[in-house]
Amino acid sequence: MIPKGLCCLVFFLWFLTPVLSAAESTSRVTILYDAFGASPAMVKDWGFAALVEYGGKRILFDTGNNADFFARNVRALKVDLTQLDFVVISHRHADHTSGLNYLLTVNPHVKIYTPDEPFGAFGRGVPNSFYRKDDSLPPATRYFDGKPPDVLSAGTAWPQANFVPVSVTTEVSPGMFLVPTISQVPGTLELHELSLAIRGPKGLILIDGCSHAGVEKILEAATTLDSHVHILFGGLHLVKAPDPEVQRIAQALHDQWKLDFIAAGHCTGEPEFAALKKVFAEKDLYAGVGTTVDIP
Repeated sequence: MIPKGLCCLVFFLWFLTPVLSAAESTSRVTILYDAFGASPAMVKDWGFAALVEYGGKRILFDTGNNADFFARNVRALKVDLTQLDFVVISHRHADHTSGLNYLLTVNPHVKIYTPDEPFGAFGRGVPNSFYRKDDSLPPATRYFDGKPPDVLSAGTAWPQANFVPVSVTTEVSPGMFLVPTISQVPGTLELHELSLAIRGPKGLILIDGCSHAGVEKILEAATTLDSHVHILFGGLHLVKAPDPEVQRIAQALHDQWKLDFIAAGHCTGEPEFAALKKVFAEKDLYAGVGTTVDIP
């Protein structure tokens, strides 16, 4: 006869196994923040945030432009932000970071990966050697009376947050990588940005914030992990791009980079949305705010 306690344990494990398998098999991205979408329950605003669920992990990627709007969208979608494995902030711009003010009220200790840069919202500070000194000046005219600290710390609006700076391509969970790039584009020169790349059985699942360095630069960096990108989510920063560049990028993503699917949003731009739909056809996946995109 099987002991009663053992029977209970076997039943419990049998009951739990399908639940765990379902969680591990979930492969989807839910758009929590954007300026376009079909759901009347969502607040539309300029910015980006997405919940990535893959391999049993739950990752928040960016937090939108307005903490109240972000909170309303999260609640409308019944997303539990207390249950996150980690957060990725793609870059320091307010339309990707402002929702931190809400996130940290419900999950104050969650690990938040950020770009590693000297100044800005997530800056680590700079050595005092970044400025020239003149010993001939009187102390009251000199920075820190002529006796500066070794490192000038950068301020942050979220001093208690668990920020983890990333400066090189880093595997933050098995098969999940953060890929840093630095913009060389006028207007966002030297802006540091992180993209999330997940190794899947069909190639990389890549999530971008704004692609300030250029989407092709991000693809160059990401494809060192896997030569094939299965699907790309996020903003391509082509809102003001002229028609020839709009068409070139759409064609290059399809023909040169051979993406299987694309689910563009945020700062991609309306002309680029149209171009991608024409080039990718049914493999251009709609990703407006409130949409859950199952990863094919």
